[in-house]
Amino acid sequence: MSTLIVLLPPRDPAVPSQEWQLPDLPFVLLDKSGRMQRAGRSALALLPRATSTVLMVAARDLLMMPATLPPLRGPKLRQALPNIVEDQLIQDPQTCHIAVDSQSAAGGRQMLAIIDRGWFRFIYEAFSAAGHRSLRAVPVTRCLPEATLPAVPAEVAETVSATEPAMAGASLADTAPVPGATDAALEVVPMVAAVLGTVVQTAPAMLLEGAVEGGMPRVELAIARGAQGEGLAVPANAVNATLAALAGATPVLLYMLTEVPGNEPSPGASSPARLGALVHGASPLPFEQLARRALTCRFDLCQFEFASQPWRLDRATLRRLRLPVLLALGALVVAIVGANVQWLMLSRQRDAISTQMTELLLTTFPKTTVVLDAPDQMSRQLQQLRVAAGELSPGDFLSLADGLARSLPPVPVNGIAALDYHDRRLDVTFKPEVKLDPDFAKRLARNGLSGAIDSNTGKWTIRNGQ
Repeated sequence: MSTLIVLLPPRDPAVPSQEWQLPDLPFVLLDKSGRMQRAGRSALALLPRATSTVLMVAARDLLMMPATLPPLRGPKLRQALPNIVEDQLIQDPQTCHIAVDSQSAAGGRQMLAIIDRGWFRFIYEAFSAAGHRSLRAVPVTRCLPEATLPAVPAEVAETVSATEPAMAGASLADTAPVPGATDAALEVVPMVAAVLGTVVQTAPAMLLEGAVEGGMPRVELAIARGAQGEGLAVPANAVNATLAALAGATPVLLYMLTEVPGNEPSPGASSPARLGALVHGASPLPFEQLARRALTCRFDLCQFEFASQPWRLDRATLRRLRLPVLLALGALVVAIVGANVQWLMLSRQRDAISTQMTELLLTTFPKTTVVLDAPDQMSRQLQQLRVAAGELSPGDFLSLADGLARSLPPVPVNGIAALDYHDRRLDVTFKPEVKLDPDFAKRLARNGLSGAIDSNTGKWTIRNGQ
């Protein structure tokens, strides 16, 4: 069972839906044992096929928030979700797809992920049309490394934050526990941030590797605060300052995505080396590690109308099956037509033979007034002629007895206990001391008779074999 993991670009709000296009996408292909088979960057139509496909949705496209949900399931919960989040949204909640995390958050609440339904449908249908049947979509913020920093007292963190040098030059990854922290100190959730590369446009005329404003590249910034997440697009030289302003006294772990397939070294402003010089204190985050963490994420955004249904045939599958289905239907039609034609031919042949037999009966026996079964009537008429001529019938007693005598092995004169004739068959009962050889039935057959023995009584029943 192979798995394809793809990193998606964020939606550009300034681009209308009619002009949406996906650029070349970085991907990792894993085999059923988890070994990496391929990694690269490819257009959607050229992505390798796999048993399942995992999409890492950009942080900027998602609004993640905890909420207390009513005890509803299925379609009723889907109808209630827009009313729960409408106070937190700028756009109409009916135009948003809202997914529910299966794991409960603090206080009995559940985490919601909100994304524009049109954009999510565009992505879902694009991958489905490309032949990717089993789809999962996970927030990229859930794929970031887990925070492992210890808790820092709030008062001490504020003191450290106030004595930091200029925020742009401070390292956000070097936050360390402060000596003297007590057990009663307030626990804070460390913030995990990752620079996922330069901003990629989704407009047809702007399918660039990065958007540069005033010579400074803008980068995608994904931020995870525990189960919650958010995303920003900021200039590369403002990443540290932005995170410091957002974090406040909260310790921050900063990563930079590296080893992205298809990112060739270049001397431009958006090159990885240039970004590494602009962002301070960032630890490397290999793309394969990010992709493997997507496999462990249980928050699947493909819910409700986007839920994976392997039994449902999508348009791409229907297009691929069109020719085989048409061929199967054509073969079925040909088989039905051929069977009916053959039945008509055999029916006409049967009627012709029946007519010939009736004509032969009426020609041979002109006094026949009613013809019900020509072969049977012919046989009975011939039998009557044989009897009238003094000939023996094969089913007469004398004919059966003669054939029996020629078929018997050497037996005593008084070896037969009983000999009964009725209904054109001969029942022969031998005395117990008479033993017949196994070839007795074969000799009966050679003399035109058929014999069967009753295993209970030992009686032989002999009939005309013809």
